[in-house]
Amino acid sequence: MEHSIAIAFLIGLASTLHCVGMCGGISGALTLSLPEDVRKRRTRLFTFVLAYGLGRIGSYALAGGIAGVVGAILLRGGGDTGALHLVAQLFAATILAGIGLYLAGWFPGFAQLERLGAPAWRRIEPLGRRLLPVSSPLQALLFGAAWGWLPCGLVYSMLIWTLATADALQGALLMLAFGAGTLPGVMTAGIFAAWLVRLARAPHLRQAIGLLIMLVALATIAYSLAGGVNHH
Repeated sequence: MEHSIAIAFLIGLASTLHCVGMCGGISGALTLSLPEDVRKRRTRLFTFVLAYGLGRIGSYALAGGIAGVVGAILLRGGGDTGALHLVAQLFAATILAGIGLYLAGWFPGFAQLERLGAPAWRRIEPLGRRLLPVSSPLQALLFGAAWGWLPCGLVYSMLIWTLATADALQGALLMLAFGAGTLPGVMTAGIFAAWLVRLARAPHLRQAIGLLIMLVALATIAYSLAGGVNHH
């Protein structure tokens, strides 16, 4: 479980390079829309930006918990528990490999998963819009919680990965770690936007991160298959 949390955090960090255009732009726009007296006082500004981020990763954790419950239901509905767990591990490793390809820029079609969340987002987006303009940290927290359901292929890929945990707490922790990885980049997008854009345009860095995640996925597949053979 510990290595899975570390991988989720790494993917979150890597996603900053991939998604700086969307999430960084949203974060920057939200910061600029705050009252002038808030923007001039760094302590207050940090409170608002942190509230946005905590609301967003709180929604990620909630979604991860739900995914873990769904995974548990799917596993309990089958016959051979050992075989089902093996299939779940292989499925999770395949999704992880897909995430690596996506981050490296070699599988842009992976983003089509965003369509899965369109119906839910159509219901949540108007609720978030009612919170604008944000004038208090509580509003920022609630808006961040709504923002967390914004359709994103990478987030949905992570949620599919968490299905294999078949546990609400583990699923929530994985998505919490992923969200924590995105937090530094998104929070500082307004300050370091130009630097982040330059990093995002560095293909070799993104490819290296993608390859690292794919190697972890291949190691997971090999470990799962070896365990399955020994089990039988």
